Amino acid sequence: MPDIQVIFTRQRKYIFFLLSIYVLGWGFTEYKTVFAGLILGTGISLYNMWLLARRTKKFGDAVVHGTKVRSLGFLSRLAAAVLAIMIAMEYPGHVHLISVVLGLMTSYFVIMIDFIIQSLHLRR
Repeated sequence: MPDIQVIFTRQRKYIFFLLSIYVLGWGFTEYKTVFAGLILGTGISLYNMWLLARRTKKFGDAVVHGTKVRSLGFLSRLAAAVLAIMIAMEYPGHVHLISVVLGLMTSYFVIMIDFIIQSLHLRR
């Protein structure tokens, strides 16, 4: 099984690729609010994925060493998502709310797609 850091690095590259597409969309299309929402949501999603990867590594180390296991940080990830939604609601003329929600789900889509690709790759 690959190390969590290797998996996170691969998925982070995918998200940076998506973010670069969103930035190009924001710069060259007339849908600036939609792409701004996608950028905000995906940025927070990347932060949440980084937190989850870091806490999962610490969780695994704690289990191996037999020490007390802390939580995986649900509240901090939820607070970051709420902050993104609050920003979108405060500035509706600049950031599209539905795009922020879709951006927040980006890391989960990337995780699922990466899992499918890696599963197909291992079967060969």
